[in-house]
Amino acid sequence: MDLRLDSRPTGHGEWQVPAFVTRFWRGRQHPWCVAIPVIDEGVRIRNLLARMAALGIAGGADILIVDGGSRDGSLEPEALQRLGVRGLLVKTGPGRLSAQLRCAYAFALGRGYQGIVTIDGNDKDDPGSIPRFIAALGEGFDFVQASRFIPGGEAVNTPRSRDLAIRFIHAPLLARSSGFPWTDTTQGFRAYSRRLLLDPRVAPFRHVFRGYELLAYLSYRAPRLGYRCVELPSARRYPKGEVPSKISSVRGNLALLGVLIRACLGGYDPR
Repeated sequence: MDLRLDSRPTGHGEWQVPAFVTRFWRGRQHPWCVAIPVIDEGVRIRNLLARMAALGIAGGADILIVDGGSRDGSLEPEALQRLGVRGLLVKTGPGRLSAQLRCAYAFALGRGYQGIVTIDGNDKDDPGSIPRFIAALGEGFDFVQASRFIPGGEAVNTPRSRDLAIRFIHAPLLARSSGFPWTDTTQGFRAYSRRLLLDPRVAPFRHVFRGYELLAYLSYRAPRLGYRCVELPSARRYPKGEVPSKISSVRGNLALLGVLIRACLGGYDPR
């Protein structure tokens, strides 16, 4: 039977968090959490979890999946638990990626995690970088961003249009507006400290964050508030002939551009 929990941790009743169901929760073991947003990722999420299991990621961080409403049968609880997953949330309220992330972050913060790593469930990123992200959080960094474009990083089969947009539009605009020299700002492989997410000047638990807004906003807001930010090299590999992405080619990219401009102008800052 599904366990339904209040999506707002005690003491944070002002948070705006979409409704979600906790399919299973095996309790916190570590100070760090790896949150994986997914929706209908099929074999890709199983491959990612198998790679994480082979690397022993669950030995240093708890793995939490937040599902946006998958219908492909890829998230069978017993199979996930065998692969080291400690919790599965299913968002039932409205919204897409940012709404999923609000569910995961609220759940994790409410259970005392000191930092949260997020990695997409489509198996494009190298989970071998997760221990370095956790080490950076332990050293006092508040925002750790994966980058395929800095020395040691690797970009494989990145669609040409996306590569150009990141290098010459998205990252430069966020770098200039935030004051931090970001190079890779659209991907979700990143980590945040507890203090950053709990800062009322950041206020990530708002319904304005429904689609991809939260990623751009935090890249803009955290450096401007003086939080310690860093990019670490990582590999991001697209399979040949296939682009596993929920962003449509025209409408989706135009929407991302609008989100970017609004974020860079402070349009998501709490009032």
